[in-house]
Amino acid sequence: MLKETVGKKLKERREQLKMTQKQVADALGVAQPVYQRFEKGVYECSYEQLYALCKIFDVSADYLLGISEY
Repeated sequence: MLKETVGKKLKERREQLKMTQKQVADALGVAQPVYQRFEKGVYECSYEQLYALCKIFDVSADYLLGISEY
């Protein structure tokens, strides 16, 4: 269930910032299909990728994990 929560938050924030999956994937250093699987809750990101996603989206890990609102 955590993968789905993270995926939902990733998609929500990406859309708020009007970014494409390709743009996020490029910034993260992964292929677009890999990032797409993060959003769908199929793949789990590593700690390093979670950290990078927090930087890309300017949010806390708590936000991406569904613990807090920011």
